[in-house]
Amino acid sequence: MKYVQALCLLAALHGSAAIAAAQTSGAQGPEEAPHRRQVWSVASPDPNTSSRAVLFRPPGNGPFPLAVIAHASTQNALRRAQMPQPEYRALASWFVRRGYAVLVAERPGHGVTDGRYLEDQGGCDNADYLGAGRATADSIAAAMTDIRRQPFIRSDGTIVIGHSAGGWGALAMAGANPQGVRAVIAFAPGRGGHANDRPNDVCAPQRLIAAVATFGKTAHVPVIWLIAHNDSYFSPDLSRQLADAFRKGGDRVDFHELPDFRSEGHWLAESDGGDDIYGAALDKALKAVLTSPATTR
Repeated sequence: MKYVQALCLLAALHGSAAIAAAQTSGAQGPEEAPHRRQVWSVASPDPNTSSRAVLFRPPGNGPFPLAVIAHASTQNALRRAQMPQPEYRALASWFVRRGYAVLVAERPGHGVTDGRYLEDQGGCDNADYLGAGRATADSIAAAMTDIRRQPFIRSDGTIVIGHSAGGWGALAMAGANPQGVRAVIAFAPGRGGHANDRPNDVCAPQRLIAAVATFGKTAHVPVIWLIAHNDSYFSPDLSRQLADAFRKGGDRVDFHELPDFRSEGHWLAESDGGDDIYGAALDKALKAVLTSPATTR
C-alpha cells in the first residue's frame, strides 16, 4: 500500500453553498475536555482530500502508544454525507485511561471530510468485499502513518480498532501486517449487512466469507473479534463463520460473543455505556496479546 504525505482538505459546508478550504495535516483547534479532545486534519489515500479527525490524549507529553479507531460506513451516499463526526467517546476514553492517544479519523466520502468514496463494494450479488476492505485499510493506514510522525506518538505498539465496515478494513489491514501494529480489535466486522435495510440479511455472505479468508491467509497480527448477541447486521453465527475462515490461514483470532446491548448490538462500539459490556472481555484479551512476544515479520 502506498500512502500520501502532503494533502489538501476540501471541507464541504452543507447548505445552500459549498465552500472548499485548503488545509494541511495538523491540529485544527485547541484542546478541550474530555481527554484533551482536539480536531485534527490527517492524510488520506486521496491526494485531494485530507481526513477530518478527532484526537484524544492522556495527560503529559508522551510519547504515547496509539489506538486508531475506524468507523462504520454505508453504501447510501446521502447517509454518508449526513454522518456526524465519529468520536467513539466511551471507547476512546477506555483507551486513554490505559495510556493511549486515540485517533478517530473520518474516511473520504463521509461527513465533512467529503471527497470521493473510495470503498464502494458495488452491487449486492457481486459485492467486491476484497476491494472495499483494502480501500478502507488504505485510509486507516494513511491516517495512522501521518499521526505517528508527531513526537508525542510512539511508532510501535499501535492498536487498530475497527467497527463494522471499519472493522472489515482493520481485518484487511491485518492481512498486510503493517509495521508497528501490535493488535487488531474488530467490533462486528463486515460489509453488506442489513441488505435493502432488512435486519439479519447480508449481501452475498459466501463472498464475505471468501474475502475474509483471503485476508487471513497472510495475517500474523493478533485479532480480537467482538460481537454482541443481538447484532442484526452480522449475527454471532455468521461472525463465527467469518472468524473461522480468517483463522484458517494460521492467524490468531480471539473471538468473543458478548451479551445483548440495548435494542441493537451492532452499535455497541460507538455508544456510551458500551464499555460496561465489552470492557472486561477486551481488557483480558488485550492484556494477553500485549504480554505475549510480538510475531516476527
